[in-house]
This record gives sequence, C-alpha cells and structure tokens, in this order.
Amino acid sequence: MSLLYTRSPKKILVMILAGGQGERLYPLTRDRAKPAVPFGGIYRIIDFALSNCINSGLRKITLLTQYKSASLNKHLRLGWNIFNNEIDEYIEQIPPQHRISDQWYLGTADAVYQNIYTLEKEQPEMVLILAGDHIYKMDYRKIILPHLENEAGVTIPCMEVPIEEGKRFGVIETDKSNRIVGFSEKPANPKPLPGNPKATLISMGIYLFNTTALVKAVINDAKQCTDHDFGKNIIPEMIHTKKVFAYPFTDENNANYWRDIGALNAYWEANMDLVKALPMFDIYDDEWPIRAYQKQYPPTKVILNENSLDKRSGMILNSIISGGSIINGAKIERCVLSPDIRVGSCSEIYDSIIMESVRIGRNVKIKKAIIDKRVNIHDNISIGYDRVKDSKLFTVTEDGIVVVRKEMPV
Repeated sequence: MSLLYTRSPKKILVMILAGGQGERLYPLTRDRAKPAVPFGGIYRIIDFALSNCINSGLRKITLLTQYKSASLNKHLRLGWNIFNNEIDEYIEQIPPQHRISDQWYLGTADAVYQNIYTLEKEQPEMVLILAGDHIYKMDYRKIILPHLENEAGVTIPCMEVPIEEGKRFGVIETDKSNRIVGFSEKPANPKPLPGNPKATLISMGIYLFNTTALVKAVINDAKQCTDHDFGKNIIPEMIHTKKVFAYPFTDENNANYWRDIGALNAYWEANMDLVKALPMFDIYDDEWPIRAYQKQYPPTKVILNENSLDKRSGMILNSIISGGSIINGAKIERCVLSPDIRVGSCSEIYDSIIMESVRIGRNVKIKKAIIDKRVNIHDNISIGYDRVKDSKLFTVTEDGIVVVRKEMPV
C-alpha cells in the first residue's frame, strides 16, 4: 500500500472537463457553466469532484473551461483558494489557449489535445480525467495500484446499472480479468452482463491514463475526422492497441452512489435523494467532507402562524433549509432550500428546489419545481399544478418538473 500513497499525489495531474454548454440543463445553464449550477442547498456541482480530489490527496488540478465561465471562476476564487504554490499544489482554469488550434474545444479529447503544452510542462506520470457534472464520492488513490499492477494504458471506473439506463452511458464489456474487450457509447441495445440480463456495466466517465498513452491517443485522434470524444473515439480505439482495464466502483460508504446530473430530471432526482430519511449519498459524512464556498448568513428562522386554522403551518418535513432563510407560517416538505430564502405565510412547497435569495409571497403553492436564484414570486401564485399554464410561462420537462429561470418575475 505504500506505493499507492507515496506515488499518487505528486505523480498525478487532474484534468476536470468543465467546458460543456449544458444544453440539457437549460435554463439553469443560461447564465452559468454546468459545473457552476447550485446543488444541495449550499454547493455547486463542481464541489463534489474537487472535494474528491482533496480527500484523495490530489492537489494538482486543472479545469478545462469554456462556456459562460464567469460564475464558475468567481466560485473557485472565493471557495477554493486553499492551495499553496510553494509546495507545488494548485487549481488552475484553462480556457482554449489557441496554441495548436484556432478553435474552441471540439470535444472532451480535443480539450486535452489543446492542452498538451500543460502535460509537457508538468510531466505527470499519470493523468486523471474527470467530468464536472457528476455527484459521487470516490477515493481516486484506490484506482492507482490496480492500474500499475495491470500495466494499463488507461483504467476506467465502472458500475452496474439497470439495462434500460445503459442507453445514456458508455457500455463496457470485460473479460474475467476486468480487461475491457468492448466499449459502446450510448448504444440503442446495451449488452447485458453475463448471467444477469437485467443489468449492464457502464463507464463512469472517469479515466486514469498513463500520460504517454494519453498524449499519443489524442494526437492521433486530432488527425482524424471524429467527434474527438473519449467515449465515442478514444476508448473504443485504445482497447485494440493498449491494455484498458475496468475498475469496479465502490464508494466510501459502500452505497455505490453515482449520478450524472447533466439533465434536468436527473438533477432534480439527485437533489430529492438528499432529503430522504436515509439518503444513499451522505453530505453529513465527517470522514469525507464536501467543501463549498458560503457567505456569512444568520441562522434559519421558522415562524409558526398562530392565526392559521391549519396547525401544520410553519412545519418543515424531510427538507434541507440553508442559512439566512425565514419561513413564516409555511409548509415545506421534501425540499432543498438554498441560503437567504423568504417564504410567506400560508404558502406550501413540495418536492422542490429553491435557490439562493428567492422571495416567495403569501398563499403561494409550489410543487415539483426548480426555482432559480433571485426569483420573486408574488402572493397567490401556483406553480406545478397546471401543466398547460406552466408550459406557457416556464420550462416544463417530460416528467412534469417546472423550471423557473433566474431572476424571473412571477
């Protein structure tokens, strides 16, 4: 185990892919990059990948940014200014530099290709490539030892999912030694696991590369007319030329919780996971803390409406309520509330995500909604109860989740 812990911090460079447009999360990504979207009350999505890195002892981190990165830049400056350059640790954001191309990042592989200069400068032994829109806990150091023992060109963490979900991911086929012998990105008919026709094995979008193998792969890909994507191009090609191994995922709580929240429905579901009585993903785990930037707010205040005929007014059930909020005689159930929220008397909010500095008036009814920052909802408004009416004013997903865009007057 000494090899595991002595080589990992100094020999690995982390590259987090944070440049996607986030079209499936629109309108939450109308004014911000996908990794900067708030999550779980006080966090941003990017906080989970970064916290995994810090908890794993990895402190050389680059974020490959591109679209609408101002909000992300501010969050990193305020909340992640914890690295010491004097001992060779850092977090850096790298937008397209136009060193070897005059284009923006064309895909995940092209983003790395355009930053080969960084790899030449740092000369890491291995490169850990992460996505910026996943929620999970993982000690990345656990991948390193099997990666070295297998003499792998790349090792890919993977997990089992119901076979119908495989259509959304890269599906992996392995032999008995966990060597990957097949890889198909978002197949129409995912291949089931041997002996289990109801499950399939998927890539988690995490790649631990030997630097030499990575550089050769992205250079070769850049010369071809492809999507310049790791899942679509790099990995399917490498399984024929290099040793590519799967690493079965286990998190720190043995819950094996991993969510790709790059779409509105998945984003809402992952937030709702947090308010369950026994959530699979525990943000209260002292042994694996999730770091975030927070403003200084006063404590939350809940006021009982003594004049209400409903004795449950002022009741909060199975919800997360962040600091600085005042709930005045309202009912909140199965909700995630960010800081600095005001909710007026006789209002009811169910199964919803309310972001920072939202103002909700009296006698408001909200159900199964995502309300973005600084929205002002006037008295007697209903959201989530009339799909036809909601569709004329807001974004409504196929599953009926209503999304109110940032700073929209309602």
